[in-house]
Amino acid sequence: VKEQGMHLTLKFLGEIDEARVFQVKKLMEETTASFKTFSLKLRGTGFFPPNPKYPRVLWIGTVSEATLLELQERLESGLEGLGFARENRPFHPHLTLGRVKNPSGLRDVITELEKAKEAEFGEMSVARITLFQSTLKPTGAEYTVLYESPLL
Repeated sequence: VKEQGMHLTLKFLGEIDEARVFQVKKLMEETTASFKTFSLKLRGTGFFPPNPKYPRVLWIGTVSEATLLELQERLESGLEGLGFARENRPFHPHLTLGRVKNPSGLRDVITELEKAKEAEFGEMSVARITLFQSTLKPTGAEYTVLYESPLL
């Protein structure tokens, strides 16, 4: 993925209309009002699904951070209250490195990801959450910021 498109997804909403965007913005404001900026350590690599012959997403993981997990759960619960379906898979915070269109020739990449599955990649400051509009293009997803809500 392009560096400017790298992000950690807290919740994928799908296509929503302007009225829903307004509701989501309000929920974001309410949620971030009780969270302070925090650090997130990046550690480990992997791929989804976990079958090395047919991965679709290559990623860098994060160290389990209670603040991030609480923030995501509050958003998930609030969005459920707005009528969005709750995600049925456990939250697995990660930064997507790339998406696989064709698995041929990936053996070396998977080998390198396996070598780095416990590697440390530094840390980042989490100071806001962002509502993005994603537009899929042949060159990859293009993200437009619709709204940002700062943490304290």
